[in-house]
Parts: sequence; C-alpha cells; structure tokens
Amino acid sequence: MLRRLRSIARGLGPGGLLGKIQSLEVSSGAVARNAELAAWNTKVMGSAIAAGFYEAGLAGRQAPLPPEPVHMGFGGRLCRQEDIESPWLRHWCGQIGFVPMYHRKVWEDCYALQVLHERGMLAPGKRGLGFAVGAEWLPSFLAKRGVEVVATDLDAEDMRAQNWIKADQHGGRVETIFKPGLIDLDSFNSRVSLRPVDMNRIPADLHGGFDFVWSVCSLEHCGSIRQGLDFVVEAMRCLRPGGVAVHTTEFNMNPEGPTIEEGATVLFQRRHMEELEARLSLAGHRMLPMDFGTGTGILDGFVDLPPYPGNASPLAIPEAPHLRLSIMGLVATSIGFIVEKG
Repeated sequence: MLRRLRSIARGLGPGGLLGKIQSLEVSSGAVARNAELAAWNTKVMGSAIAAGFYEAGLAGRQAPLPPEPVHMGFGGRLCRQEDIESPWLRHWCGQIGFVPMYHRKVWEDCYALQVLHERGMLAPGKRGLGFAVGAEWLPSFLAKRGVEVVATDLDAEDMRAQNWIKADQHGGRVETIFKPGLIDLDSFNSRVSLRPVDMNRIPADLHGGFDFVWSVCSLEHCGSIRQGLDFVVEAMRCLRPGGVAVHTTEFNMNPEGPTIEEGATVLFQRRHMEELEARLSLAGHRMLPMDFGTGTGILDGFVDLPPYPGNASPLAIPEAPHLRLSIMGLVATSIGFIVEKG
C-alpha cells in the first residue's frame, strides 16, 4: 500500500499529471483567470461577513436612524467600520436618504455633514462653496437647511470632464445635483447656483465670500499630489475669517513605499497630510489633529478587489464591503480632514 501511494504521488509531482496540467494552465492563461476567480471568492466571503452585520442591525436597512445628531468632536480621521455602525453616521444617513452601508462613499458625505453641523454651518444665512460636486446630494441637502450654495465642477467643454459626463457624474447641470426627495425645485434654484471652476485655478472673485468650503473625493483628481495639496491651500482664500474647510480624499494606507504621484487619480500618504498641515500653519490656518487609526473591525482589514459595480462580470457582483480597496495594487481608503481659517 505504501509503495502504491508513493507511486501515485510521483505521478502527481512536477513531472507527472498535475505538473503537465499546471504547465497547460500557464500557457493557456488559466492561471490568470483563476487568480481573478480567487479574488471573486474573496468578495463573496466578504459579502457574507457583512451580511451577518446587516442582519444583526449594526448597519444596513435594519439599523436605527437616530432623529437627532450626536456630537463627536472629530478632527481628521480615516473611514472605519465603527463609524458605519455609529449613531452619528446613521443619523446623517437618515437625514439625507442613504442606507448605512459598509461603503466609504457613504462615510465621506456623512463625515462632511458631521463636521459642518458641529460648527453651526447647516443653518440659514450661511454660504457654502463646493468643489467638483459631481452628482453629490450635499448641495440639495444644504439648500434644504437654508444654506446658500455655490456648486462648482469642471467646465463641460473641458476634455477632463468628458468621462464624468459619460458616467452622469458631472455637476454642471441642475438635473445632476437636484435631489427632489430633499427639496423642491423652486427652493433649490433660489439657494443653489452652478458655476464651472477648475480646482487648479480658483477664480479670485470667489475669495473671501464663504463660511465654509467642501470637497468630497475630488482633490485626488487635480492631476498630481502637488496640485491636490496646492488646491487645499488655495481654497482657504475663499473663506471668511473663522470659516472652515472640510475635505475627503483617497488615502494610501501604507505610510512608506510607492504611491500614485500623478495622473487621473493620486493616492495621498501620511507624509503628505503632515506636509499639508505644515503649509497651512505657515499660511496662518489650523488643520485639526489627525487620527490615523485604521480601526479594529474585521471589515477594516478587508480589501475589496475588482470587479466593482459597473464592470463586466460573468457573475452577479456581490455587495462586498468597500471600506478598503485596491487601487493599482495599493491598499486605499478614504480620509477626511478639517481646516479652520486663521
């Protein structure tokens, strides 16, 4: 029996049947396809874990949506699982009409609203300036609260805007940012104005006229790390004394090693945030302390992989948690930060 097992093992070795199958798979491209399926299996397992949290009411449609906001006193921070499960985020989901999903885009909008609420900016008489608003819900929600909003995005004639227009993610039209579930059209038109603005060249006539400015996942599209940082510094000119800026962007969770420095989407690292803080301080502004904690939840360690919704796939794309994702093989998430004008 032992000799027979050894004989079978030799037949399955590198020079045997399995070795020949593996060589055939390499030459046919099956190895690469199997790697894609392995990533797919990871998405399915991540979805199953998240489904258990949804069923427990920690997030999702069964999670309670507190009617009143919760004071948190945030500075800058990374998106975390605990935030999705927290009353502060669920409150804003209830207000804006979102489901508290394990998705960093839900976190970004709610983080911006939390920051603005804690500084008394969600009130009649305030003026807000949004950059690269795309199809955001924030202009409609802010207008609902009585805020006067200037919503900007790239000029539709700009070649860089074409992909956003094709994806219906360009904020140059009322139809894109008007959300009828939040506000009626007449009130929207009376409080929201649209204007083409290049974030790399902010017009001087916008300087000094606003109580707050915001950008949600936009400054990473300025063209480079340097241009993104320059935008944050320049946008402070648009604020009145004592005004506040809140931004979210893409963040490379590895503080060392490579990142994406230039291109359509760049990834900021901790050192870039620290450099930005120093630059803002020299300009007389205050960037609130940053909490770089990555979280302790199991979904804080789950990295979503392509394909994402909208991509072609042979199977139905599961709703995998999307707090972390791979961008060009780099683990990224969303980061939010706050700057007060000096």
